[in-house]
Amino acid sequence: MEVKTIAVVGAGTMGAGIAQVAAAAGFKVILSDVAPEIVEKALSRIRESLERLAAKGKLRGSVEEVLGRIETVTGYSGMEGVDLVIEAIVEDIEKKKALFKELDQICRPEAVFCSNTSGLSITEMASATRRPDKVIGTHFFNPVPVMQLVEVIRGEETSDETYSLAVKVCEKMGKTVITVKEAPLFVVNRILVPMINEAIFVLQEGIASAEDIDKGMKLGANHPIGPLALADLIGLDVLLMVMETLYRETGDSKYRPAPLLRKMVRAGHLGRKTGRGFYRYN
Repeated sequence: MEVKTIAVVGAGTMGAGIAQVAAAAGFKVILSDVAPEIVEKALSRIRESLERLAAKGKLRGSVEEVLGRIETVTGYSGMEGVDLVIEAIVEDIEKKKALFKELDQICRPEAVFCSNTSGLSITEMASATRRPDKVIGTHFFNPVPVMQLVEVIRGEETSDETYSLAVKVCEKMGKTVITVKEAPLFVVNRILVPMINEAIFVLQEGIASAEDIDKGMKLGANHPIGPLALADLIGLDVLLMVMETLYRETGDSKYRPAPLLRKMVRAGHLGRKTGRGFYRYN
């Protein structure tokens, strides 16, 4: 099957980024969310991103050409004929299953369903559909237009054809793919999240300041950003949710979230998006 039309469900930061790179690669895109103001905000964000790329000479074609390939909708309007769906909604397994169950009734039987989950079970999502062989994980990284990587995750029943199609689509978007067997948090987050958690434990125990922890990892391990600054960028609430998923799925005490992280989330200090996390932001 040749993919020509992609539906992106969820027009937040990740969904908008995925819609942008898909449209820039020549796909027709239907970008959907629950309210008109959400998709309008996403389209505005995409325009700003495209204009920055165009100013740097990094955009093939014009801004208007790319935007012309994106149709914004609320709900599931126009999804009957799409070739591939990428869900980028909230990281909640029950909500993702409910979405795929509903789309399973609407989309044509040949359509492939992809999840942008950062660590939830593809097999469980697929079980909510009548097409488990056509469900796969495509985990993009934030910011999507900049980050090169996509983790492609096969569920228990994902077919070879679905896997090959997903890889081909991601590569057409200019991404580099790594293949991952289904496991909690997949590869990158499985390694990255415990490192960030350990940095929070080091801060909690008073071993070093946030600034020195980050400076140590930048200069001593050649990381482009320190783990605590990265945590603020990700969002401490998102980080805690991801850590709790890993802890719950494995039952391994080495993955328990640092109490300091939980306390900061309860206080509403979620990082850059609230102006305060491990650092303060204007």
